[in-house]
Amino acid sequence: MMPWLLSGLGLLILLLAGDALVRGAVNLSLRLGVPALIVSLTIVAFGTSAPELLIAISAVHEGSPGIAMGNVVGSNTANILLVLGVPALMRALHTSECDTRKNYVFMLLATVLFIALAFFGVFTFWSGLILLAALVLVLGNAFREARAHRAAGEPDELEDIEEADPDMPYWRIGIYLLLGLIGLPLGADLLVENATVIARMYGLSETVIGLTLVAIGTSLPELATTVMAALRRQAEVALGNVIGSNMFNLLAIIGIATFVGPIPVAKEFLTFDLWVMLAASLAIVPFVFMRRDITRVWGIALTAVYGLYMAVLL
Repeated sequence: MMPWLLSGLGLLILLLAGDALVRGAVNLSLRLGVPALIVSLTIVAFGTSAPELLIAISAVHEGSPGIAMGNVVGSNTANILLVLGVPALMRALHTSECDTRKNYVFMLLATVLFIALAFFGVFTFWSGLILLAALVLVLGNAFREARAHRAAGEPDELEDIEEADPDMPYWRIGIYLLLGLIGLPLGADLLVENATVIARMYGLSETVIGLTLVAIGTSLPELATTVMAALRRQAEVALGNVIGSNMFNLLAIIGIATFVGPIPVAKEFLTFDLWVMLAASLAIVPFVFMRRDITRVWGIALTAVYGLYMAVLL
């Protein structure tokens, strides 16, 4: 029972620390005059993926790379099937009004690149450099669009960033940053160590634990954001959150974690889980290119598919 409680505590610390880091980084950037759009495209994306990143680094460092790999693949699958499916059960997401085609194509290309590198059998330092180079290209495009946005005289929409408070005092910003920087590695170590114990107790592989317990846990920030976006009828925020998070997971997390050590790719990833992730990514083509809404019927379908996937894994 204790490993489960400690895993839950580690996850809670991760979520709270990630939120604190995002709040501190966003408001520091705004106080220093960095445009809100650039903040949302970079710092918020990094902050909400910080739990996955710290877990990957901790898992590789502690000799449990299966958790790192499972966390990334499982989080991306959960981000689409669960994070888009659950909010749609509450209220239809009017994605027909969104234009996320360009970023969605980037996400698909990142997914294909990730799968191709996985078939070499191990993510090495050089694999990581390739993934990070692709991330630099994506971020470069985001910065160009941000500059064009500002050159056109369009105002920064601070209200789109919930954590933004341009008048937040520096001492409070410092506290948020300190809590985030201390809490993230602490929570990651606690979760990885006890998730590994659970895997051994129940005869589950580290890969399965990464794909289920850890992946769902670290997708909670995206789920919370998407639920709020659905309730506020901000479908573009919901869909953009998922697409951006998936790109960052694929390119940054494994890319950075390879600097700690190599990440072997288990056979089950090559034969099943990577293809589930790709199929889930392709499942939102109608919402991106055909401008269809994610209705409650689609929400039921996406959530049911994710439940079936969990049942197969366990």
